[in-house]
Parts: sequence; C-alpha cells; structure tokens
Amino acid sequence: MKKRALFLLGLVCLCLNFFGAAWGQTTPPAPAVTAPAATGAISGQLTDSLTGKPFEFATVALLQKGTNTAVGGTLTDAQGRYSFQNVAFGDYVLSFSFIGYKTKTSPVVTVAPGAPEVRVGAMKLSQATTNLKEVTVTGLRPRITQEADKLVVSIEGTALAAGRTAFDVLAKSPGVFVDQDGNIQLNGRGGVTVMLDGKLTYLSATDLRNLLQSMSAENIKNIEIITNPSSKYDAEGVSGILNINLKKNELRGINGSVFGTSTYNFKQVAATVGGNMNYKAGKWNSFMSLEYQRRAYNRDGTFTRVFFQEEETTYFNQEAFGKSKNLGPPVLRLGTDYTLNDKHSIGGMVYFNRNTRWEDFNTETFIGNAPQQPDQFIKANNYVTNTFTNFTTNLHYVAKLDTLGSTLSADVDFVKITNAGHSDFFNYFGAVDPAQPITQDFLHANSDNGFDIYSGKVDFAKKLKRLGKLELGAKASRVVSDNDSRFFFNNQGLVLDPNRTNHFLYSENILAAYVNWNHKLGERYTVQAGLRAEETISKGEQLTTGQVTKRDYLNLFPSIFVQQKVSENYQVSYSYSRRIQRPNYGNLNPFIIYRDPYTYWQGNPYLRPQYTHALGITQTFKKDYNLVFNYQRLQDVISELPFLDVENATTIYTVGNVDNSQNFSLAAIAPIKITKKWDTNNTMTVSYNEFRMMVDNVQEVNSQVLYVLQTNHNILLPLGVQMEVNGVVRSAGVSGLYKIAPMWWVHLGFKKSFLDKKLDLSVNANDIFRTYRLRFDARLGRNINDFDQYFYNRSVGVTLRYNFSRGQKFDPKRRTNSLDELNRT
Repeated sequence: MKKRALFLLGLVCLCLNFFGAAWGQTTPPAPAVTAPAATGAISGQLTDSLTGKPFEFATVALLQKGTNTAVGGTLTDAQGRYSFQNVAFGDYVLSFSFIGYKTKTSPVVTVAPGAPEVRVGAMKLSQATTNLKEVTVTGLRPRITQEADKLVVSIEGTALAAGRTAFDVLAKSPGVFVDQDGNIQLNGRGGVTVMLDGKLTYLSATDLRNLLQSMSAENIKNIEIITNPSSKYDAEGVSGILNINLKKNELRGINGSVFGTSTYNFKQVAATVGGNMNYKAGKWNSFMSLEYQRRAYNRDGTFTRVFFQEEETTYFNQEAFGKSKNLGPPVLRLGTDYTLNDKHSIGGMVYFNRNTRWEDFNTETFIGNAPQQPDQFIKANNYVTNTFTNFTTNLHYVAKLDTLGSTLSADVDFVKITNAGHSDFFNYFGAVDPAQPITQDFLHANSDNGFDIYSGKVDFAKKLKRLGKLELGAKASRVVSDNDSRFFFNNQGLVLDPNRTNHFLYSENILAAYVNWNHKLGERYTVQAGLRAEETISKGEQLTTGQVTKRDYLNLFPSIFVQQKVSENYQVSYSYSRRIQRPNYGNLNPFIIYRDPYTYWQGNPYLRPQYTHALGITQTFKKDYNLVFNYQRLQDVISELPFLDVENATTIYTVGNVDNSQNFSLAAIAPIKITKKWDTNNTMTVSYNEFRMMVDNVQEVNSQVLYVLQTNHNILLPLGVQMEVNGVVRSAGVSGLYKIAPMWWVHLGFKKSFLDKKLDLSVNANDIFRTYRLRFDARLGRNINDFDQYFYNRSVGVTLRYNFSRGQKFDPKRRTNSLDELNRT
C-alpha cells in the first residue's frame, strides 16, 4: 500500500518536474550582454461607443501597412484589452471587428528600435445601423457530427427529444443498445461508462436506469460517444464513455420555460410538468429547474427452459406480465456560478431527486416432463415498492492563469443515494387438473441500501511555447455502501428466512494521477499521449456469514492519439488506450433478487475487474464522412451468466468473469442532404464479437457478426413544421452466453412553434410498428434458456413548452462561465 502510494506521488512529482523544466524553457534568464531588440509589442483597449464599457471577445487583427496580410490575431479579454508580442519592427494597422458592429481600423502604428513598446490610443466600436430584413432559416443543422475524438449527437431543440427521458434518447444514439436489465452496449460491446457533464456515474444498471428515466430529455444539449478516451478521463469503461451534456445558460437577464407533457403506451398514461429559470447578470449566472413526474412502464414476456437429464427432462414454460409507475416530489436542480474577476470563478450545484416505484410482476408457469404436457402449475404474484433518493452537491473553482489558455480547476463532490423498499411474493402451487388442491407459499422482503460517495480532484493545463500543451491532474474518491436485505416466510406471520437474508457492507477508495501532452508537429500531424495511474482499495464484508473480500491493485493506463491531415478533404486519426471496468456495487452484493420459486438473481462478491486494449483508426472525408475501425481485446469479461440447476429445475442468474473476448467493428457515418429542407444522418456498423468461457469444464465460444443500420431524417414541412424520423435495424448479436435475435424499430416526431417561437408544440410516436422486442437465448449443452419480452415502447406523446425571457437579449460578447455539474451516483 505504501509503495503504491509513493508511486502515485512520484508520478505527480515527475510530471511537475517536467512542467518546471518546460516552464523554465519558456522564460530563459536574460543574457549578461543585451543586444538591441529586434521585436516589440503592441497593446491597447477597446470599448463600446454606446455604453463606454470594455468590449469583450472582439476580434483584433494585426495587418501590415498598405496590405490585407494579417501577421497576427487575438481576442479582447473581459476588460477589453489586447496585446501582440514579438512584433517585428515596421508599420502596422489594427482592425477591430465583431458581428453586428462596424469594423474599425486604427491609425498607422510604428514599432521601432527607439519605441518598441507601443500603446494604442482608445479605440471604440459602434453598432452597425443597417436594417436587415427578416431572414427565414430553412437549412437544418446536422444532428450527428464526428469530431476528432468523439461522435456528438445533438438533442437540444429536436422533436424526438420532446416528452422523452434521458434514457430514451441515450438508447436511440448511434451504436447504443440497452438490454432488458438496463445494461448498455456500444457497438455490440458491454462495459460502457455513463457520465453527466463529464462526471462519472457509479450506479448499478437498475439505479442508473431509474436516474436517467427521471431526467427529461428537454434538459439535454447533446450526447458525446467517446470510444477511446484520453488519460485525463477516468479509466473506467472498457468500451468507452457516453457523456450526457446538460444545457448551459447563454442569455443575460431572466429567461426560462415551463412545460407539460403526456404520453400513452396503450396501457398507462404518464405525464410530466415542470419548468426552469436562469438568471445571468453582472458576475452571477444562476439556474433552477423543477419537475414533477409520473412515469409508467409495462412489459410482457414468455420464458422457455429445458432442463435435460438422461433419466428425465423437465420442460418449463412461463408467461409474465408486469407494470409499474413512478411518482415523486419535484426533482430539483439548482446552482450558481460567480466570477470573482477576469481570472477566477467559483460555483456550486445541488441536485435532489426522490421517487417511489410501485411494480407488479406476475407469472404463470407450467412444468412437465414432456413438451406441451405440463402436470404442475405455479402462479406467482410479485409486488414491489421502492423509494429511490439521490442527493448530489458539487463545489467548483477555475482559474485562468494566463492569456495563452493555462488553467487550474478543482472539484469537491458529495453524493448520497438510498433505496428503501419492501416486496411481497405470493406463490400458488397446484396441478394442471383444477380438481387438485392448491398450496400457498408467501414471502416478504425488506431491502434497504445506500451509497455515500466523496470525491475531490485537481486539474492543471499549461500551454508551452514550442512544446504544445501539458495537462496534469490528481483525484481521490471514496465510496461507502450499506446493503441490508431481509427475507421472511409470510405464511403464518413473519418468520426470518436465514438462507435468503443478507447484510453486506462495501467500501472502495480510488487514488489516481495523470499526465497528458498534446502537440502539433508541423502542419500535418497532431500528437496526444498520456499516462494515468489508478490504485483501487476495496473491502466487501458479508455480516450474515462473516465472509470478507479485500482487494488492493494498482494499474497503469497509457493512451496515444495521432491525427494526420493528409489533405483538406482527407484526415486520418490513430488511437490506442488501455482501460478498466470495475464491478459495480450492486453486482458485488451477494443478496438474492427473487422472481418466482424457480428463478432468482444473486450477486457475486468475487467479481474481478475486466481490462481492455483498444485500437482505433478514423478516416474523415470532406470533413463530413467518417469511416471508423476499432479493435478491442478484453480480459476477464464481466457478463451475466445463467446457471441451470437441472435437478431442481431452477435458473440462477448471476454476474461472473468469462475468460476473454475480442471485438472488431467498422462504422461508416454519412450525412446526406437530400434537398434543401431534408437532411439525413446515417450510420452503418459491422462488428464481430467473440466470447470465450469455461462452462462445466468445457470451453464455450459464442461469436457473431452484427450489422446495425441507423438513419435519422430531419425534414422541414410546410407551415414551419419540423419532422424527424429515426429508424434502426439490428441483425443477430451475442453477449456473454446469450444470443440476441434481430430487431428493428421506427420513431417519429413533429414540432411546430407559435407566438414568435415562444410556444412549442411537439407530437411524437415511439416504436410505431411494435418491433422493439428483446429476444435472448442461451444453450448450455442440451439445456435451453430462452426469453422473449416486450416493454411496451410503442407510445404516443404530446408536449407543450412556453419560453419566456426578461432583460437583455443574448449578448454574444460574453460567454458563460458555467461549471460542470456533478452527478456521480
């Protein structure tokens, strides 16, 4: 432990020593004999002619006298100041410009040996007086764009976002697939990390689904799909990162919106009402959002199993029907940023979400020793009530250390999550013959669990002359979890069931440090290289059995990116990274989730982390068309595994480490403009997934080539109606021991604005053809485990939103200093 802590400290010291050497290179000591200066400097200040206030973020160009050749350019700072250093002796003219203002030209400025430091007199910009006719914008911005290291899916302002949740739009992103339990796959691979505003989430799949389903898509700006993150990101997530960015306020004064939405999935009605308000004036930028939600979900499915034995085979057929609703007090999110001066700002955020879920899950099971000839019938009615609470706070500080872009930032976070619930399981056993008697077995469970998460990090970035950009950082986090699950027989009063009762404590500390370097080599190459070290110290203690599991491991995670500009119309990027996927806390908890007398799920405290080596090549043609190749090699893959207790005809689901896996994928991204008012974004992915594992001392290989085609259409119809269509086709795929059947779906949305774009009406239809159906199967020898479930994704929804504002209109001279909100849960 001490050696590893010293290693982390040594890595930070090594980075600081390198930084100190580089800093020293940028400020060499003055020589003993000073030669006449060959260069000088020009500086000054720009103000607004109307208000007299400093003019921020105006463009200043340094031109040679008598020509239009620019020898330098910069932006004015918050005080309207600008400067040019290392200016060769000569005569120059300064040009000041900003959108909506008249371009201003200075008198001739002379830099000479006798006056190398020139201070330009006061310059003022005045607004342009030309009256422009109203312009109707008929073009449509791309909904999906490829950047150097990520794919960005725009959500803000789209019709398909109206009335939907963050979970809905995430599940519809290119290459993203969500299974029946909320586990997320990217390009056919599991182990995806979800971030909110650049901050990690540490929830189980179920809790993460609850969190995202309680968040309106109306508050999302975009989703970033990062397949090979750099070293400055946490190493968590073997298949990459999905980062959800929330909207930031850019308007001065008071502005916001109120909305109401209702959806119907042909079983239940769901609704959400809420609003948000932003206030930006002077040095303050504050926000608040409030929502009240009623979420509704339904599902039905069939489960087919065959338990093979030489002397007797058991056939198990089950039909399931489920429904649930979520209600909660208003979801509250508020925060503020305060600019101390032009170099320093601080901010804080509070998020509170509490909702209660009522869920019914009823099954009818037929069991027999011959196909379609059952002799036993079991009816199981399950009723679950659970209250989920998430309280998150964040304090943030950022400093701009110089005009070159050097920054220092710090975050301190605290997150508290609780789940408090109880369940009743009513089981009725009988023969298929209705004349036979029926027996009962009733169970009751109380399940309380929670997490306290503490985190702090510091990030430093410095632009070095001739050496590119250097980034350093350190982070420490601690998680404490308490899970108390008590099971009772409930046939004649509550009697504790010691075999199913469990009390599990878990703690985890992660210490991390990183160095990242970015530099442009000539006009054609950009290189980024980094190294991250993370030490994990964890302890799991099962109080009911006395079992203790401790782990302490240190890992290094290198990354490298090379971007080559072959020509103006062709670029190639190469990347490599090593990453980790730690077991989430819910999977480490060995408690039992009961479904019926023959089916349950159990955690695994012996889970090990999984690792991956990822290689990527991205080719960009004409800045819009992308061809992306990725290869991943994974070790100790974490996957859900079904175990069939053949003798007792029972299926036990758990999560374990399969031996290894590899994945090849090729994705083509092509935005195509069909007409002036019809844009499309199209993604075609072909991937090969292979899983190897030992089952009953025999190595099983599960592999499949997966094809996924996604097309998004954005169409401007007459009368200003915006239509969006999203269609996806997926071929057969694999995950762990499972084979996944093909599926496809189509979503449709319409949006129309009224009252000078203050009132927006959106109508959408989800899963129009009722084809978003999950069908999985696993073959273990001659044993069969198949299921087919539909989650009633077909729905129609209507959203009405009113936007309001008072005070100044959008001032493009200022940019928001809003800080990242933490939502690490």
